[in-house]
Formats: sequence, C-alpha cells, structure tokens
Amino acid sequence: MYKLIAIDCDDTLLNDDVQVTEATKQALAAAIAKGVTVTLATGRMFASAQQIARQIELNVPIITYQGSLVKNLIDERVLYERSVPTDAAQQIFEYCEQKGLHLQLYIRDELYTTEENDKVKGYSKLSNVPYKVQPDYTKLLLEPLTKMLIIDDPDLLDTVAEELRAIVGDRVHITKSKAHYLEFMHKEGTKGHAVAFMAELIGCSMDEVIAIGDAWNDREMLEVAGLGVAMANSVPALKEIADYITLSNNEDGVRHVIEKFILNADSQV
Repeated sequence: MYKLIAIDCDDTLLNDDVQVTEATKQALAAAIAKGVTVTLATGRMFASAQQIARQIELNVPIITYQGSLVKNLIDERVLYERSVPTDAAQQIFEYCEQKGLHLQLYIRDELYTTEENDKVKGYSKLSNVPYKVQPDYTKLLLEPLTKMLIIDDPDLLDTVAEELRAIVGDRVHITKSKAHYLEFMHKEGTKGHAVAFMAELIGCSMDEVIAIGDAWNDREMLEVAGLGVAMANSVPALKEIADYITLSNNEDGVRHVIEKFILNADSQV
C-alpha cells in the first residue's frame, strides 16, 4: 500500500478555475482516513501553498519553492531548507540586468520585484500573495534566497535557461514551472529531494510514494517515487517518464489516482 502522496498544485490539484473540486477533496480525505500522508509539492511560496493546503484540511509539512522549503503547516517550523548560493545569485542578477529581464526574488517567504509591472501583478494575483518593490537588489542578493524567478516569453526563456546553465548550472537547479516561468533554486532544492526527505520523515520507502504532477519541474519527484503520475494535461516530456497517466486537472485526475491506487486498490488484487 502507498503511504505518501505528493501532489503538485497548479494544473494538477487545481483546475483551470484555480479550485480544488469537492470530489477531489473527498478522495483526499478518504486517503488520509486510511492512514496515507498527503502533502503538496509546489513551486509556490509557502504563504501561497498554505492557503491551498487549508482548503483540503491538511495538517502535515508541505513542500514549497520546488522543494527548497519544507515547512509545517500548524506551527510553521522549517524542516528542510536550501538557498541559492550567493555567488550564483549575483551572476543570475547580472545576466538579467544585461538582458533587461524581469527577475523576482524570494526571501523569508516574501516576494520582491525591482518595479511594479504587469508580470509581477499577474504572478501576485495567481499566487494570491503580496509583493514588495525594491529597486536596488544589492543588499537582498546577500540574503538567503529561497528562489529566483524570471518571467518572460517561453521561447526566450528556453534560450535564457541554456545560457545560464553554462554559467551557474554547476551550483543551481534550473527548471520551468510554467512555460513563462524560469526558476532557480539550490541544487538540492528540487521536488525529488524534498519528497525523499518527506518519505524518510514519515518512515516509508520510496516504493510507497505516489507523486503527481503536470510540468517539467515535477520530473525529479516522478523519477524518485514508486509511482510517478502525469496528468493528461502534462507537458509531453513528463508523460514520457511517467509510470501512469491520469485524467486532466479539469477531470479530477488526482481523485482518479487516489481511487484507483489507494481506495480501490484491494479490489484490484
């Protein structure tokens, strides 16, 4: 029996209306009642993910910032944390300055931008978190950065990712959570690292873990989990490495996985 389920939020647990359906909530509650630990594994900030976790009444540690921060929901105690190396952060910032790119910083669960524009406004609205404007990043770059994020055209970001991998790829994990979001974390700030930490925390093997996601930033946790599940709306590359492909986020794909592999598993034996 599976003992841990790690679920991505956007376009996985959440439908296109950014909601968790009642049917999915009931399936999650039933899995928890059977003794399964259910956690979120998201690129979102803790402050944003916390709101979703409360919707589905979780009271366990949740994985945020792509795996850079695992934190208790109730007392907000930090259990696992990794920060972008300062030298790499400086190089990413200098690159963005040269190219005129919009770069956001995440420090102690607060979002920073150098200017107020449509990119940060759109991100803030989607994540339901406020932001602070700091025109000069000089001092902030010396702080422990949980994540750095560039927002821009998807094709341009592919080029940016390739160029920055050549500069900081030896020290930083680079991934996309959405086509227009390019994110930078510590090398051990991945969902795969965080899910492995959670499995050890609750005392289960990786074979007893289900990981569910839709985007390339979910790759690491699908690879380490005993059952890696891709949504029907996933990027093609993720489907290729998945053990199972479920329904889309608008068809209660997460509920389908829980019913098939947790709630009705005994009847399939």
